[in-house]
Amino acid sequence: MFTYHHPNLKGRTAVITGGGGVLCSGFAKDLAKQGMKVAVLDLKEEAAQAVADEIKKDGGEAIAVQCDVLSPESLENARKIVTEKYGVCDLLINGAGGNSPLGTTTKEKLELSDLAEKAEGVKTFFDLDPKGIEFVFNLNFLGTLLTTQAFAKDMAGRENAAIINVSSMNSYRPLTKIPAYSAAKAAVSNFTQFMAVHFSDVGIRVNAIAPGFFATNQNRALLFNEDGSLTPRSAKILAHTPQNRFGVPEDLTGALLFLADEAYSGFITGVILPVDGGFSAYSGV
Repeated sequence: MFTYHHPNLKGRTAVITGGGGVLCSGFAKDLAKQGMKVAVLDLKEEAAQAVADEIKKDGGEAIAVQCDVLSPESLENARKIVTEKYGVCDLLINGAGGNSPLGTTTKEKLELSDLAEKAEGVKTFFDLDPKGIEFVFNLNFLGTLLTTQAFAKDMAGRENAAIINVSSMNSYRPLTKIPAYSAAKAAVSNFTQFMAVHFSDVGIRVNAIAPGFFATNQNRALLFNEDGSLTPRSAKILAHTPQNRFGVPEDLTGALLFLADEAYSGFITGVILPVDGGFSAYSGV
């Protein structure tokens, strides 16, 4: 068990969207342990409240705020609540995101038979729902843009202000079956670099973390069979991961605190940091 000490972060305010989720709730707890005042924003207020309650139980400081990252009005309300309670945001983490079955194909590759006589339940590229793809893109990219618009105006000109976006290894190379999610995360990575340049003169550093494949309760059924063995897709993942394991939420702590603390990363902006066990480095041969 590693112990991290980042005294620079103590007393500062962190805002985390998607804070009720598996990985971002871990971010919230990690930052609270450094003495940050954490605002846990989530569409599901009960999920955010559960995280905030756990932080407070452990002696940290946190509030839960119900927030829809696709609603400017909801974001403005969240900004007012956070500012009144904790002051201006110092660290913004754009973690809200996700995928939808409507933007997912059934098979990895199209077969001619799928066009000639498609089997029941098979969804091909040509069956993808534009509304579903729009939802995934909006949630991941537009949610990042709108949240940054809501909070970064107050952050401009402040010392040591930082934004960390949550991208994905899908942003480097698209995974099969999930074109909407892969494209949306690629947009987040590109947008991270844009923001890093755009906000450079007003003192806001902007970087992103790109998690690889993480085993959590949320996706355990996708990675493992009921008997604990790997699903075929999981076997492919591990075969292309040099460290030969899935990540766990704690694997992101070092990257988070590194990018958040200017003592460690003050001259780093516009970077998308893979935390993937070497997946992005391996060609498969």
